[in-house]
Amino acid sequence: MPSCLRGEKSLPLLTKINHIGIAVKSLDEALPFYRDNLGMDFAGVEEVSEQMVRVAMLQVGESKIELLEPTSPDSPVARFIEKNGPGIHHLAYEVADIEVAIAKLIADGARMIDDKPRNGAHGTRIAFVHPKSSHGVLTELCQVGH
Repeated sequence: MPSCLRGEKSLPLLTKINHIGIAVKSLDEALPFYRDNLGMDFAGVEEVSEQMVRVAMLQVGESKIELLEPTSPDSPVARFIEKNGPGIHHLAYEVADIEVAIAKLIADGARMIDDKPRNGAHGTRIAFVHPKSSHGVLTELCQVGH
């Protein structure tokens, strides 16, 4: 039984929800709704060539919305859109130490897409947990400040 269910005290693995990733066909088409209609603070667009996406980050309270536009038909986001249509792609949790978080999840039997961190948007280090381990939700671990 996990320690959190046994009542044991341990340091939290997650510190907060960092962002919700939304797959879109076009940033130019999607961005005005979030920025102008919903009034979210727009932090800019960045291309993450390693992930084959253009990313628009918007702030809402302490959390962010990350719009993901594929830059290649071979990108995971393009395949997601082809299979599911545009919509929520992943949920990203902030962690203090991504290596520790990955090691703990692997030790607990979670299936990881990334067993080592990779570079994400806005200077973050990221790793994904396979949806089969998180009950159908693509889960991203996100360490900021690098």
